[in-house]
Amino acid sequence: MLPTLFARFPEPVFAPTSHAAKSKEKHSVTMGAEALPVWNLGDLYDSPESPALKKDLETAERAAEAMHERYAGKLAVLLDAGAGGEALTQAVREYESLNDVLGRVVSYASLLYAADTADPKRQKFFGDIQEKITAISSKLLFFPLELNRLDDAALDKAMTSSTLGHYRPWLEDLRKEKPYQLEDRLEQLFHEKAVSGRGAWDRLFNETMTSLRFEVDGKTLSLEPTLNLLLDADEKKRKHAAKALGKVFKDNIRLFTLITNTLAKDKEISDRWRGFEDVADSRHLANRVERDVVDALVAAVRDAYPRLSHRYYAMKAKWLGKKTLMYWDRNAPLPEEPKQVIGWDKAQETVLTAYGNFSPRMADIAGRFFAEGWIDAPVREGKQQGAFSHPTVPSAHPYILLNYQGKPRDVMTLAHELGHGVHQVLANKQGPLMAPTPLTLAETASVFGEMLTFKKLLDQAPSKRERRALLAAKVEDMLNTVVRQIAFYSFERKVHAERREGELTSERLGEIWMDVQRESLGPAIELKPEYETFWAYIPHFIHAPFYVYAYAFGDCLVNSLYAVYEKADEASPSAISTCWPPAAPSITRSF
Repeated sequence: MLPTLFARFPEPVFAPTSHAAKSKEKHSVTMGAEALPVWNLGDLYDSPESPALKKDLETAERAAEAMHERYAGKLAVLLDAGAGGEALTQAVREYESLNDVLGRVVSYASLLYAADTADPKRQKFFGDIQEKITAISSKLLFFPLELNRLDDAALDKAMTSSTLGHYRPWLEDLRKEKPYQLEDRLEQLFHEKAVSGRGAWDRLFNETMTSLRFEVDGKTLSLEPTLNLLLDADEKKRKHAAKALGKVFKDNIRLFTLITNTLAKDKEISDRWRGFEDVADSRHLANRVERDVVDALVAAVRDAYPRLSHRYYAMKAKWLGKKTLMYWDRNAPLPEEPKQVIGWDKAQETVLTAYGNFSPRMADIAGRFFAEGWIDAPVREGKQQGAFSHPTVPSAHPYILLNYQGKPRDVMTLAHELGHGVHQVLANKQGPLMAPTPLTLAETASVFGEMLTFKKLLDQAPSKRERRALLAAKVEDMLNTVVRQIAFYSFERKVHAERREGELTSERLGEIWMDVQRESLGPAIELKPEYETFWAYIPHFIHAPFYVYAYAFGDCLVNSLYAVYEKADEASPSAISTCWPPAAPSITRSF
């Protein structure tokens, strides 16, 4: 529960090893006739064999040992020192500096691994680095634990009268974890066992997913291209892709069931030892949001299912000339939606123009991702599924991973991840421990970036038919971001609650999945039996339990913020709209 030791910090007190001779050469692969960028990790390290990386690990190990010897069991003495908190401030600065070095190393290993999780050399490097970083950081566990044992009044006095006050937000956040803090040796055991426990199961899931192959119309495809076919205008391709997904997931369902049961039990053990009552309380604490707030969000969205998702999919079925939609038609494009592949240059221009219309500075920062090799865009064998923006450390910069295939939703994904990236770049200057953001707010900048880009595309639509197609696609994105994610959250809650009573079979997991999907999608979506395995590929369930409601939280918040932005010249309190229904009424009421 304690804050991640590899947190994001600003410029360190002692700089990490100089990484000279970084290559700024751009790398790319082609999509059709166009080049897609491949990131350049040289701003972190030149290679896994880099002398700079080796030196950073050696320096970090010595520094961690020295810090443990110098400060372990002595923080209360530092607090009482005549310097009035300055001595403790120096210790905090050393702690953050060391974290920057460790964060740089683990970020490099993670990104290298994400780019090709099937490469045995990268697998080994990633695993070795995880073990080394865990061993080094275990020497630093004492620091946040001991900080939380300091007297509240004395600490508050020191923060008021010294430079320690700069760290007040971090220290106050840290103390929210105090009721769930275990004895030091237990914390160390939990920390060190994570490599062979949760971390190992996470890695097994990643490497299994990237190894799966799906036979579709005579072609052998990996996961991302197969999922992409669910957006194809050809109904037969969508159906064949869906059937292939269901078959392969079913063939591997015993493994995914074991992974899910193991990680749910692992979380139950941690929650029980720490004293969390509800299955999602640890996530709420990390998100700095009360359980009642999340429960209210979930209740509001579920209550709105009939008038939103149920109603929309019934109308979409009529537009497509059907009584009901098969599950593979849920995200099918409308007939009037343009069928062109959107090239990378066009996607870049669209997003940067949209960002620039809102804030030139925002566009300038986003432009650096394209110009300086911070994006890895193409689909490749072994590459991690989905998309993310990795903040790395403030002494470097974020990196974005995509699986870009030229669909309109890929452009929106680019806008989403760039929103994260701009946020992360701007957050670096806020200070070493104040840069991290709870997930509930972290998704705000990303969803806002999507909205800016959507509005730009809508303004450029050449006809009413294409405008309607864009509006429909945006409604579906909002349903996927809010309705679908709350359904995911409901699925997780039921799984983790039942896991406390014993293991769940594959059949039971499928039953829960189908129940929440029927509730959220409504009678207009027909779910075939093979769909009961589709829970297996959702990575959030594995890597970050109960993450998903943050998307709904962010979408609701962004809709309100965007309404304020659009009506800013009115300077009226009424410009702030309610969270639900979405504050883009022209979109919702159009259908």
